[in-house]
Amino acid sequence: MDRRQLLAGGAAGLIAIQFGPGPEPQTATISGHIAYGAPDFLYVPLEIPAGVNRITVDYTYDRPAAPPGQNGNALDIGLFDEHGFDLGDEKGFRGWSGGFRTSFTVSATDATPGYLPGPIRRGTWHVILGPYTVHPQGLNYTITVKLEFGPEGPAFRPNPAPPRATGRGAAWYRGDMHLHTVHSDGRRTPAEVATAARAAKLDFIVSTDHNTSSAAAVWGEFAGPDLLIIDGEEITTRNGHYTAIGLPAGTWIDWRYRAVDGALARFVQQIHRAGGLAVAAHPLATCVACGWKFGYAGLDAVEVWNGPWTLDDEAVLAGWDNLLVAAAREGRADWIPAVGDSDAHSEPQVVGLPHNVVFAKALDRKSVLDGVRAGRLWIAESAAVDLAFTATAQGRSAGIGERLRVPDDTPVTVTLQVSGVAGCAVRLITDQGQRYGTVLGPDPAATVTWETNARNARYVRAEVRRQQPTPTTADTMVALTNPIFLGA
Repeated sequence: MDRRQLLAGGAAGLIAIQFGPGPEPQTATISGHIAYGAPDFLYVPLEIPAGVNRITVDYTYDRPAAPPGQNGNALDIGLFDEHGFDLGDEKGFRGWSGGFRTSFTVSATDATPGYLPGPIRRGTWHVILGPYTVHPQGLNYTITVKLEFGPEGPAFRPNPAPPRATGRGAAWYRGDMHLHTVHSDGRRTPAEVATAARAAKLDFIVSTDHNTSSAAAVWGEFAGPDLLIIDGEEITTRNGHYTAIGLPAGTWIDWRYRAVDGALARFVQQIHRAGGLAVAAHPLATCVACGWKFGYAGLDAVEVWNGPWTLDDEAVLAGWDNLLVAAAREGRADWIPAVGDSDAHSEPQVVGLPHNVVFAKALDRKSVLDGVRAGRLWIAESAAVDLAFTATAQGRSAGIGERLRVPDDTPVTVTLQVSGVAGCAVRLITDQGQRYGTVLGPDPAATVTWETNARNARYVRAEVRRQQPTPTTADTMVALTNPIFLGA
């Protein structure tokens, strides 16, 4: 059996939870065992009778100490309604909380964060179980489902964020494109995330809760003329995570596949058809199933900096630079830009550390995504850091993400203007590696220039680093740019 057959057959060997007619509330409990090496997802059928207006699910599972060098038990949970649970079918999805909650509820009027309010219709629903890791002796679980009967309450009214904010016309805008709330495994409410974004002097944020679209229904309350809020999702497959940024409110992207299933292209196409971008998130993260195994074909960007600077980021940056070399060698225009995001979940993680500074024609969803797609962005530690980066020759200039088309022997002047980085080291990186470096003095602003040509450098990008080690690196990244390409 292939993995999709396992997905579809996951419910076949599980006993359905049965209920009788109302009108009194009913509770039913079922227990089961998941063996080591089980499928990624199992589906427990719920036979929902007519007249139900609320479903509440509680679950528990055993957590024995893990043997040395192995994982213990971790069990995720979610819900599909009577429309079914076919891979990629949005109609049946009703919510996901992963392993962050032990209970959830859904009704027409309201739902636990991570879940979608809506009518409770008669039919076969499914609790989805995701055995994230399983102890060698297996995992024992218990699910308790409570049904309440009666007329449906008033329908939930979504309040999505508007697609634009006031902005400053064509300008460089600051935004964090990887953030979590209580709608997945974050501990900040949407209100707290918006407050933190404003405190960080961001112009926009992207909401990327894990595997659910539920937060999109509430962001309108917290957006404003000063803060554009863009909907998205972090898709957490079993072979790595990626973010879909710029989704229409309510759009859901499935995550139930691995690299061997060959399904990624289908869902990246879904993101693109919806007008969004697909970004590989923290590609070398060491948590189980977090490292990116799919390759970068078809993706729109790679997250080279995730949260405070670490050795993982250093390695991703080096790998991304190799992708730039390949694009330059082959003369391709479809190079993959770099982005950086906080991935902030809760205190003390800092919203905006780091963030992207994107050139956009206006502060609206489409313009921001256009800037990201084109690589017209650089990454900053905080709003205290600013820079401008250009390459000039024959009276023409190109900026970050652009190409300066000049003959190979034409002298090119590369200029980096920086502020808020006193005492930091500046590096100019080309397809040959670092070609120029200097340490800035104590002045709050500085200008660095370097002379080259297209034969000597097929592209040039800039890094600014604080000469202060982290627990895993020799220094600390403060800012880095996407490249300027040189030559015809």
